[in-house]
Amino acid sequence: MTPAGIISAIIIGAIIGVLGRLLVRGKQNISILVTIIVGIVAALLGTWLAGLVGVQTTDGIDWIELLFQVVLAAIGVAIVAGSGRRR
Repeated sequence: MTPAGIISAIIIGAIIGVLGRLLVRGKQNISILVTIIVGIVAALLGTWLAGLVGVQTTDGIDWIELLFQVVLAAIGVAIVAGSGRRR
């Protein structure tokens, strides 16, 4: 992976993570670094899931893939924020 690819993954992960965090109700007591990591993982899983469903490559913006990514990020944020409260 090139340095540009790594930077792109971090930026896209941050955006996906923040969008996912906006979907979760209440206050999430997690850092921005954890949000970015959750976003990167959600972006990768969302792309993989879109490939399985057959909607990974479409003309224009891949709205379904983006929806998968944001929903997975919201689930990830909720899990991470919830596990921190139990400790």
